[in-house]
Amino acid sequence: MSRLILITNDDGVHAKGIRTLARLMAPLGEVYIVAPDSGRSGAGCSITPTRAIELQHLEDDGSLHFYSCSGTPVDCVKLACEQVVPRQPDLVVSGINHGDNASISLHYSGTMGAVFEACMKGIPAIGFSLQNFDADADFSHCEDSVVKIAEHILEHGLPNSVCLDVNYPQVDKLRGTKVTRLAHGSWTSEWVNAVHPYKDNLYWLTGKFSNLEPESEDTDYWALEHGYASITPVKMDMTAYDCIEKLHTLNEPN
Repeated sequence: MSRLILITNDDGVHAKGIRTLARLMAPLGEVYIVAPDSGRSGAGCSITPTRAIELQHLEDDGSLHFYSCSGTPVDCVKLACEQVVPRQPDLVVSGINHGDNASISLHYSGTMGAVFEACMKGIPAIGFSLQNFDADADFSHCEDSVVKIAEHILEHGLPNSVCLDVNYPQVDKLRGTKVTRLAHGSWTSEWVNAVHPYKDNLYWLTGKFSNLEPESEDTDYWALEHGYASITPVKMDMTAYDCIEKLHTLNEPN
């Protein structure tokens, strides 16, 4: 049986990144693309419970089947798995995102929100992102690596409740790949006034990211800043096990 691959993103079904990813995945199996009809950057793990979602079949190109969805990236995965694909996918890939999703940014990312949803459904899942927000970003230096990582996960799978956050630097040539952890960082200066002729209480969300451990060579940001792709395994179980015993005094009978 041919492998079945589901692709989504948060930049929209017509973005260059997802079209590149679809082309790269086509030789690996039958590919279904179900992605937002327009950009949903920053959607995180959000869903759309308050209105109906529209699904449109856009085109077929050989083993590629393109659909657009009026919801979020998570909606796309949920809808695809129940209404589009003929069986559970062997792999879900999200991206290639225009802009990185390293460090704490993955918590806000619609790209990774879709990956988390697939992971919670027990499907191996990978998010791919590039440190370039340009609509016409050049993904050529990432292509061999994207295929190699996808092939590895198709062959070997991932542990239960683990997915991958893969980020690429914007360089002419990759120095290689590194398996990393998330860097400890923070966003600051996150709001600027929006210019409006009649209102002065409008703001744009922006911000500056600070890597708070720039010398740590095992982080995703260190890898990106030194020309490597970062591959970060992420666990869905967010339980702080080391704190359970420390909080034992809160255990009380009714």
